[in-house]
Amino acid sequence: MRKILIMDDDEQILSLLSRSMELAGFAAVTAPNGREGQRLLEKQPFDLVITDLIMPEKEGMETISYIKKHFPGMKIIAISGGGRIGPETYLPAALELGAHLAFAKPFSMDELLNAVRELLNE
Repeated sequence: MRKILIMDDDEQILSLLSRSMELAGFAAVTAPNGREGQRLLEKQPFDLVITDLIMPEKEGMETISYIKKHFPGMKIIAISGGGRIGPETYLPAALELGAHLAFAKPFSMDELLNAVRELLNE
């Protein structure tokens, strides 16, 4: 079973994404921020990471940079509702840092699941 790490500081989004991934046949592990996500990445293997970009303690941009350096083959999907300047600024930057795909919140769960399947070649 493919394993997905989901990082977001919004508990409702974590729960929704986790449930959706599990219903689609994936194992999902969640983290409330990039610092906790990084700790999990160092302890166990994952096939894909979904990360919010605006989080406390360690933001998604830092987390993407860390993943690209330490786990270069990891597939990454960035998600963001934006901060003060909106997702249209953050999402292209996440792609430049190495995220494979980026979605602005709110997004279609079907679209996200299709992207996950495509990145994992399923």
